[in-house]
Amino acid sequence: MRFSVLISIYCEENPEFLSQALLSIWDNQNIKPNQIVLVKDGPLTPDLNAEIGQWQNKLGDTLVSIQLAENVGLGAALNAGLEACEHELVARMDTDDVSMPERFEKQVRFMQAYPDVTASSAGLEEWSEDLNSRIGKRTLPVDPELLKIFAKKRSPLSHPLAMYRKSAVLAVGGYPPLRKSQDYALWSLLLVKGYKLANLPDVLLKMRTGDDFFVRRGAGFLKHELALLRFQKEIGFLNMREFLINCLLKSVLRLSPSFFKKFAYRNLR
Repeated sequence: MRFSVLISIYCEENPEFLSQALLSIWDNQNIKPNQIVLVKDGPLTPDLNAEIGQWQNKLGDTLVSIQLAENVGLGAALNAGLEACEHELVARMDTDDVSMPERFEKQVRFMQAYPDVTASSAGLEEWSEDLNSRIGKRTLPVDPELLKIFAKKRSPLSHPLAMYRKSAVLAVGGYPPLRKSQDYALWSLLLVKGYKLANLPDVLLKMRTGDDFFVRRGAGFLKHELALLRFQKEIGFLNMREFLINCLLKSVLRLSPSFFKKFAYRNLR
């Protein structure tokens, strides 16, 4: 089954990390994608453009670059890239993560075996930025029914290694217009519309999680989470009780000291 990989990049990202990410989804994969769509979300640095240029020379027409005039945010950038994806099956990838060699082989096989599943992901490992220290492991419910319950509190799929069917995502309007957590909003919308989501039990990605991860998810991040919760309530994914409980829990977590956030993230999930 043919598939596209969808990536977005903006000016603050690391050229070396980008190279490692592309190596992991091309050179080191058991099966290679038929197309890689790379959205440049606004003007990039010379170093990033040079790295992309090297990969363009290497991959030729397999790599499709889309230049956006200004930074529009991840969701809008991915919507632009999704239109350019030639294949029904689309795999997501972030520019600072590393996919395991068997990732696409297992995900494509899974989506072929379960045509009623619209979107899926898998387990991932969290690593330090230099990829020398393994910090933790993130697993998600595998069963679609358990996943729907889990989704009321946390994102049911890991976006950096999600794979979904393009037609279904376009049918619900693509990624919703939120600045953050667009993926969780999309999964919520798909569930409300009756689509089935699932996860593989395998660990298929290494995600960089530096110390500043917890700083970024502090009080400033709370406003984006509250916007997501309002969206989930508006589409009928959360009832009033669920909405209020989630608002309270998110507020307590985001306004707490960094040491508590680290503890909660690694032990209470």
